[in-house]
Amino acid sequence: MNVFSVADFTSGLNLAAPEIFLGLSACAILMLDLLLGDAQRHWTATLSVLSLLLTAVLAASIRVSGRVTALGGMFEVDGMSQVLKIVAVLTVAVVFVYSVEYMKRRNILKGEYFVLGLFATLGILVLISAASLVTLYLGLELLSLCMYAMVAFDRDSGRAAESAIKFFVLGSLASGTLLYGMSIVYGVTGSLQLDAIAAAVQGGLASNIGLLFGIAFIIVAIGFKFGAVPFHMWIPDVYEGSPTCVTLFIGSAPKIAAFALAMRLLTEGLGGAQVDWSQMLVLLSVLSMAIGNVVAIAQTNIKRMLGYSTISHVGYILLGILAGTPQGYQAAMYYTITYVIVAAGSFGMILLLSRQGFEAEEITDFKGLNARSPWFAGMMAIFMFSLAGLPPFIGFWAKLGVIQAVLGIHATWLAIVAVLFSVVGAFYYLRIVKIMYFDEPGAAESLGGSILMRAMLSANALLVLGLGIAPGALLEVCAQAIR
Repeated sequence: MNVFSVADFTSGLNLAAPEIFLGLSACAILMLDLLLGDAQRHWTATLSVLSLLLTAVLAASIRVSGRVTALGGMFEVDGMSQVLKIVAVLTVAVVFVYSVEYMKRRNILKGEYFVLGLFATLGILVLISAASLVTLYLGLELLSLCMYAMVAFDRDSGRAAESAIKFFVLGSLASGTLLYGMSIVYGVTGSLQLDAIAAAVQGGLASNIGLLFGIAFIIVAIGFKFGAVPFHMWIPDVYEGSPTCVTLFIGSAPKIAAFALAMRLLTEGLGGAQVDWSQMLVLLSVLSMAIGNVVAIAQTNIKRMLGYSTISHVGYILLGILAGTPQGYQAAMYYTITYVIVAAGSFGMILLLSRQGFEAEEITDFKGLNARSPWFAGMMAIFMFSLAGLPPFIGFWAKLGVIQAVLGIHATWLAIVAVLFSVVGAFYYLRIVKIMYFDEPGAAESLGGSILMRAMLSANALLVLGLGIAPGALLEVCAQAIR
């Protein structure tokens, strides 16, 4: 029987300070929002952003060397968790800034969006630092339940309600599949702790047929949370049917959670069975790159197009993970972070073009944007060039990293497939650029958005360009985090 001292418990609380602070802040903001009228609702957004910024400061202030576990072995802090937490909370803060003006124009500026977003972010942080199957599932379900509610938070939208039901049903199946896979792994290894599971697998259980069944169920759940083919069916419908501010949230920070889920479960807990699960990921990766890029070409709705784009990018992230090497994990982490940054900006541009009574959801809505606003046409072009993987933008270095990782394990055919579908994907991204610069504008209305939103979008795009011109700093951060 393990006995934990007060000092150990206090140390664990210190390591979990970001999660504790964010949870308390979310509860306080929820109570405060009850006292605010619609005209004062901007204070909910402001306090939510401040809470996220302070959470990022707390996460950055924790000093650990290597991997440190706490709270009875259920919670861990390492280099990877700190970097992912900081990126996640800052991304959500940016999402909130982008969303305020959009919701205000549609009379849906409600505190529920921000409170649910804060609790979802708390789920992401818990998942990132999970050292036990129980903590992993707790964080994942907190994130998932909040996202289901966020999709349907515009109660007057039948399309959003339909998307929420689809998301909830399919998400529940994925959660049940994950729980079943975890129960099999627990039954085979006799432990819920990831380090104990890893020791058992490396001790001779790697070829156990029961463990392989458990891994198969876990891969299905990870594929759903990532949105990988053939578990991708929820992404296009949810992206299109949700209010664009919710699509912005779902399409950005939760991808960090999916990456953390894969890293904790597969590489940390089941690393001894890497030969088996990497073969399963090969199929998911190739199908995601193929179907995501090919089907995106046929889309006329830009939210659906970016949804299929997400599916294709998931395929590239999985390439790095399935490589099973430190270089591959670093490349996958770098790809995830850079994709989240670019995706936030891309969906932010849709919010910027949306007006009162008008949703800029069609690709044709970007016609002649250069004639209306040369600056923001340039910002959107930066996002599209990066998603296409063109130099000197960060998307180029992300794709190059995962391709080098699979070449490092002599999977040349996978690298060729990745390059070919990257070329296919460039078509629909460059189509957006062509429409913005060479088509006549469809409307003469000026762009919306507050000064803060415009400044944040500009900074977002310039960050994409800057990190592409000088990629070394972020690459080094990812390399240090994976060691």
